[in-house]
Amino acid sequence: MFFLVGGTQTNATVIKFLLAPCEGVISAASGHINVHESGAVEATGHKVLALQGCNGLLEPSTLRKYLEDFYADPTYDHMVQPGMVYVSYSSELGTLYTKDTLAEIRAVCDEYGLSLFVDGARLGAGLTSEASDMTIADIAELCDVFYIGGTKTGALFGEAVVFPHPERFDLRNFRTLVKQQGGLLAKGRLLGIQFEVLFEDGLYFENAKHSNVQAMKIRQAFAEKGIPFLIDSHTNQQFPILTKKQDAILHEKFSYELWQPMDDGRVAVRFCTSWATTDEAVSELMAAIEKL
Repeated sequence: MFFLVGGTQTNATVIKFLLAPCEGVISAASGHINVHESGAVEATGHKVLALQGCNGLLEPSTLRKYLEDFYADPTYDHMVQPGMVYVSYSSELGTLYTKDTLAEIRAVCDEYGLSLFVDGARLGAGLTSEASDMTIADIAELCDVFYIGGTKTGALFGEAVVFPHPERFDLRNFRTLVKQQGGLLAKGRLLGIQFEVLFEDGLYFENAKHSNVQAMKIRQAFAEKGIPFLIDSHTNQQFPILTKKQDAILHEKFSYELWQPMDDGRVAVRFCTSWATTDEAVSELMAAIEKL
């Protein structure tokens, strides 16, 4: 296990460590490394090989088809070589891989000699969702590397990178690479202390579950009002589709993110709860939704 300061540094460092200079990382097009990390992976010299996902998830059949087509091309050695697969749990759209689906992705990776990396920035929200059928032990079994997101689950900052099968890698220089990529904190004990506190009595999962419970209340309020959703999410991210009038009313008092405009003039927005979201704040939002 290695402690890094943040998610972007973690993703860029792990990906650079796992890939040869001529290789790229396969990701769903909506993956964080492809959308919201300012080209951090590309800055390390590696290309993100983005594939169309389904509701934020990379499908095993899509992955296999891409690899079959890639190696069927007689000029594939002139292209960026696929070297690893990146998935997020939960995804950037709040959706979840099932254990069977992740096992299928693992099988494709094994067949083609690819490493599997799980971005766990939202790992707590994923594992404590009522829709999840996985445990942290399942994640560890199925992937080569994953990380436990602290920043989004109550820590001041920090992520814990886990190599559950260290015999697969030469990790002697990984910490040096962490420093080279700007991910090493001088007072690194502060990161370790936070994770020790979060895991010594179940606080990590308690915090994560709290964010999901609060999000489900918000989800129910929108559903009871007849407001549709862009994505069927069962984690702490909810994506209702609002009319411009509804959006204007809610934006007067609440902070949330414009996700994407819809073809009919409505907008899909993202409400994101956290370990610190209070009952009072959720109740106030629910009352406002009821009046829309």
